Amino acid sequence: VANTGLALKKLGNDVRLLGKAGTDTFGDLLESILKGYGAEGLIRDSSCSTSYTVVLALQGIDRIFLHCPGANASFLESDIPDDALKDAALLHFGYPPLMKGMYQNSGSELKKLFVRAKGAGCATSLDMAAVDPLTEAGRQDWEAILRSVLPEVDFFLPSFEELCFMLDRSRYDELSSAGEIVKQISFENDVIPLSEKCLQMGCGVCVIKCGDRGMYYACAGRERLDAVGRNAGFDPGSFCDRRGIQPCFRVERVVSAAGAGDTAIAAWLTAMLRGKDAKECVRLAAAEGACCVGTLDALSGLMDLDELEKQISSGRMTENRII
Repeated sequence: VANTGLALKKLGNDVRLLGKAGTDTFGDLLESILKGYGAEGLIRDSSCSTSYTVVLALQGIDRIFLHCPGANASFLESDIPDDALKDAALLHFGYPPLMKGMYQNSGSELKKLFVRAKGAGCATSLDMAAVDPLTEAGRQDWEAILRSVLPEVDFFLPSFEELCFMLDRSRYDELSSAGEIVKQISFENDVIPLSEKCLQMGCGVCVIKCGDRGMYYACAGRERLDAVGRNAGFDPGSFCDRRGIQPCFRVERVVSAAGAGDTAIAAWLTAMLRGKDAKECVRLAAAEGACCVGTLDALSGLMDLDELEKQISSGRMTENRII
């Protein structure tokens, strides 16, 4: 919520952040930070503690997350009030694998939320999180959850690792046992089949983040894209049946990948809401992700989309070659 939501806010969108927190000191701190950005809407619940994650960004290895679920575990569809959905262009929901109430019972609460949002005219988007195989979340039937939820999801924006775990566990285990997953994957044999499966399950657009290998996007046909929430003013014309690989952009020095995927999503959603075509949306998303990895946090490296376009068109930002 803080990464993608505040990035959306900094990119010029009118955003209401509906994360849930306790009435403890962490919750007070979180609410104070959000108010500093002019972002209201935090749900406070005295019956639970505030969730927190310690992210260890150590040189030479991938990030390590130490996570306390806290209030996130009790988050339910009913926590989002009707007035938050009224006239909203978009409902973006992130990280259901970290939210017990949203993945239990085959994701019934998650589906209920998206059905209600679509009924209110919102476009809907969904991001995932890595699943720890040794937890309750790791024992869920994620393919069944996605089959239930994706028909209500207009824009699905997972990472390859997350999606491979959920839809092709044997391949995930094979890749993870051999080292860093994205270094080994083939777009043709690994990424594209997963994207097509997601479209078959019912989502409108699938954008798969592949770390420093780039991104891949696949869009459904006209009939499905005509069903995108009407409040977003989405024009499906430049999206229908489009497919493509977007390389990542070169960066002088990678400091931390923390928040890169979240800020890329914020850029993609902002570009979509501004009427950019499918190719331009994913190009701006990749460029924003590159801006993020040059800093330790998720927000200080953000660049306005107009400035990003200038950097790209002038050649000051260049794409890597796809391997």
